[in-house]
Amino acid sequence: MAVFETLEQYDYEQLVFCQERTSGLKAIIAIHDTTLGPALGGCRMWSYENEEAAITDALRLARGMTYKAAAAGLNLGGGKTVVIGNAKTDKSEALFRALGRYIESLHGRYITAEDVGTSVADMDIIHQETRYVTGVSKAYGSSGDPSPVTALGVFRGIQASVRQVYGTDSLEGKTVAIQGLGSVGYDVAARLKAVGANLIVTDISEDRVKQAMSELGATAVAPQDITSVSCDIFAPCALGAVISDESIPHLKCQIIAGSANNQLAEDRHGDKLHELGILYAPDYVINSGGLINVADELEGYQAERAQKKVENIYDIMLAIYRISKERNIPTYAAANHMAEARISAMQQVRSTFLPVSRSLIHRD
Repeated sequence: MAVFETLEQYDYEQLVFCQERTSGLKAIIAIHDTTLGPALGGCRMWSYENEEAAITDALRLARGMTYKAAAAGLNLGGGKTVVIGNAKTDKSEALFRALGRYIESLHGRYITAEDVGTSVADMDIIHQETRYVTGVSKAYGSSGDPSPVTALGVFRGIQASVRQVYGTDSLEGKTVAIQGLGSVGYDVAARLKAVGANLIVTDISEDRVKQAMSELGATAVAPQDITSVSCDIFAPCALGAVISDESIPHLKCQIIAGSANNQLAEDRHGDKLHELGILYAPDYVINSGGLINVADELEGYQAERAQKKVENIYDIMLAIYRISKERNIPTYAAANHMAEARISAMQQVRSTFLPVSRSLIHRD
């Protein structure tokens, strides 16, 4: 990999390699853009095939966080940490404390959080070495499990999408096909049922499907059939890349709105949805409730304040749809435009020198 060429392509600011021999730490911290504020992004631990794969993942995820924070209206930039290793066998106190010291050395340019392969307990260890970490135990001022707040944001995004298509945000009688009944997906399903929606569900866990049938009156289909059922809204809440060359010809919905990350296999699939008249809720916007909630910890967590910010996803989605309609561009491109415009504006505003910068961390 030509590292500097890669960084220049998408204007990354910094790539930090962290090594500590005693603990076996091998980690990469990618900082994409700090125009809006310090880079916030989770710490992922994964057995990457090689170092280049780890670098690529860190860079891709960091850039995604920049857009997610900007579109959500947060004063944060995008970053990510990847730790090379087996999350089941390679974890240790020494490893995460070493990582915490590297994060501390960045003096607040980057703030980490829980991600794939890491846990609240791991964040607590990192917190022993740095205050630049979120998603720690509640005893340290954390907001706790982000799943319910993420689900609230997805629900509000679905309401906004229904309003865009049908002229009202009522979900009474609407049929929603939900792919994935994990912590977020099941909560979304429960919220939809509470407002009168009809549910079609699938999950690789038979127990979760049976629970949804029993508690929510849902109809179940096989995992391979969920993208082809007739419905008003298709809600991907499991793996990414579900909108692809294979699935698009079988879609029978007016709206795609769910919590899964990277729902479009490629950007061109968003272009195809636009051509077909299927409204797509950009995933990094509609599922940003967890990030919004965690970001509130940086000001001293207040649940009511955080919830109000997450509720605002409704208005953000409508703004994206307005841009899409006015410019006749796909909604994913409209979301990117909104994020990029905000960053560009703040680059001008922040050109004035200030001698003292205020830390966003307010945790005792």
